[in-house]
Parts: sequence; structure tokens; C-alpha cells
Amino acid sequence: MPSLADVGWLAPYLTPFISLSYPTDTPSHPDSFPDSTYYKTGPNDLWLMISCIAVMAVLRDTLRLCLFEPFARWVLTRSYQAKREQYKLVHNGHANGVANGNGIPNGNGVANGNGHVAPLSRRKEQRKIHRSVLRFAEQGWQFVYYTTLWSYGFYIHRNVPTAVLNPTQLWLDYPHRTLAGPLKLYYIIETAFYTHQILIINAEARRKDHWQMMTHHVITVFLMGASYYYNLTRIGCLIMVLMDFCDIILPLAKMLRYLEVVQMLCDTLFALFMVSWFVTRHILFLLAIRSTWDSPKIVKLQWNPETGHYLSRGSLNVFLACLIALQLLQVAWFATICRVAWNVVMGVGASDSRSDDEDFGETESEAKEE
Repeated sequence: MPSLADVGWLAPYLTPFISLSYPTDTPSHPDSFPDSTYYKTGPNDLWLMISCIAVMAVLRDTLRLCLFEPFARWVLTRSYQAKREQYKLVHNGHANGVANGNGIPNGNGVANGNGHVAPLSRRKEQRKIHRSVLRFAEQGWQFVYYTTLWSYGFYIHRNVPTAVLNPTQLWLDYPHRTLAGPLKLYYIIETAFYTHQILIINAEARRKDHWQMMTHHVITVFLMGASYYYNLTRIGCLIMVLMDFCDIILPLAKMLRYLEVVQMLCDTLFALFMVSWFVTRHILFLLAIRSTWDSPKIVKLQWNPETGHYLSRGSLNVFLACLIALQLLQVAWFATICRVAWNVVMGVGASDSRSDDEDFGETESEAKEE
């Protein structure tokens, strides 16, 4: 990403929309990204975040409309055509069980005596395909985003001095007023994504977990924005890497379910998702919360904006309250994950007991409901 000073072919008021702002001198002894350009933070960073939201909206629709929807429609149409042909071969001219006039009962509708599927059955079939196609496309976008950003975030994490099991180094040398270019860009993109998600879930039809997801996204955006302004980006990067990992597996499991692949594969991915959720969000995330709780042992609590020191007792308590609120939401979601896992053990499979309109829904927690 070019710096504000490097972009000379645009008017000055446009450059913050396409470049990182506030370049500064590289620290004399940087502990991460020694060859990168360093930046400070400021209000102009908001314009780049807006650009990222616009790019995400375009990418989301492009991938959905040009890749995922055509692919899912092709696969599902071929699948249902094969099922109809198989039905014709088995039931053509024969009554399966008890004949009903000229037709016989069928799981996909009613077939007449010559083996053709009645128009009503075809309409139901098309509606089911349409719903599955839309949901597959949405989960495809989620899978692409989380895979890409988790990989980028893991790269950031590997270059920042910290240890997941003992993240005390996150607080050394606070405040971290200057940010390496890759880290600053990562933070802006992640904040833009969750802001974009708030817009999406309010623009689309509401799901059963609408308010839980809204609460999660609002708290997340608040934490990311405040930690960015208060120079707490290192703990923020760690938490984002932890949170994003299991969100790679869940969309993939949903995509395979919408394509009606072998149930065993969906159940296996769900098991991996469950394990990764528990490890990242109920073990490693709690270690990050504990690290924040113990930060006064390393950082002197004070409010001094002139030096970029914003970690006071009040601000620390607000951060802790938000992190604990996220953990409570995740505990509630994990309870529903366990219920789905119980269904898998009982042979029901990893699916939700939802209506046809919302089966195995489109949001993060919908796959965790019964």
C-alpha cells in the first residue's frame, strides 16, 4: 500500500482513500517489521476504511454473482436432474406402496403415472435450489474472506513479539504509537469488515440470532476502533487471529451441506469446527483476557494523551467488560454447538431444527442452533 506522500497523481483530498496516512520515521530498534514503512494513527485512516468497505461490497457481490451462485446452481441442478431420472427408472408406471389415482407419493412432490414430476414438485425443487444457491454464495464469500485475512493476520502475528500461551510481551514498551504498514493495513481491513457486516445484517432479512450478532459486531467494532486509537493494537491483532480461525471451517461446512454432499464429511468438518472453537475462543481467548487483566503489572496505569498513554483504570475496565461480554456470547453459542454435536452422535447429523426458509442459516451462529 503506497503512503500518502508516494501518491502524487491524485488530489490531496483523495489520497487518504487509497493509501495509508501519517507516515513517520522507522523506530531506531523496531521489534517487528524492520524493513517496513511505519505510520502513526489519525482521523484520515477512516477514509481508507470506507474505501475498504466499498471494495468488500464489490468483491462480495462479484464473487457471489459470478462464481459461487453459478457453480452452486450448476451442481444442484445436475443433482436434482439425476434424482428425477432415477425416480423415473424406479417408479415409472408402478405404485410405490399405495397408489393414489394416477400418481404416487414422492419426497420431492407428486409424480404422475407416466413418471414425470408434476409442476408443483418442480416449483418446490426450484425454490429449494434457489435458497441453497443464495446461502452457498454467502458462505463462499465468508470462506474467502476469513481464509485470506486469517492467513494475513497469522503473518502479522508471526512478526510481532508475543506468545499465544503467555502473551505478556504484548504490553511491553506500551504505548505502541507507531505501526508497521502491514499491521496498520490489517487493522483497518478487519475493522472495515465488521463494520460492513453490521450493514449487511441490517439490510437483509433478519434471522433468529439477529440481536446476538448485532451485539457481537458492535462490541467488536468498538473494541477495534478504541484499541486502534488507544495504541492497543497488539492485543487486538492477537484476538482477531484467534477469532478468525474457526470461521474458516464453519462456512466450508455450510457450503458442502448446501451442495448436499456426503453427510459424514459435513459432520467431520463440524467436529473440527467445534474443537477449534473451544480451543481458540474458550482457552486461548481467555488467556488474552487474563493478559489484559494482568497488564497493570507491566504497564503503569495513567491517562496522558500527549504521550499516547491511554491505559487508565477506567479504560482498562471498559476493555475488560467488552471482552468478557464477547466471551459470554460465545459461551451461549457454544452451548448450541454442543447440542448440534449431540445430534451428530445420535445419528441426526449436523443440521439445525429450523424452518425451510432458515435451515442451516447464513449467519455465524445459525449453524450452532438446534
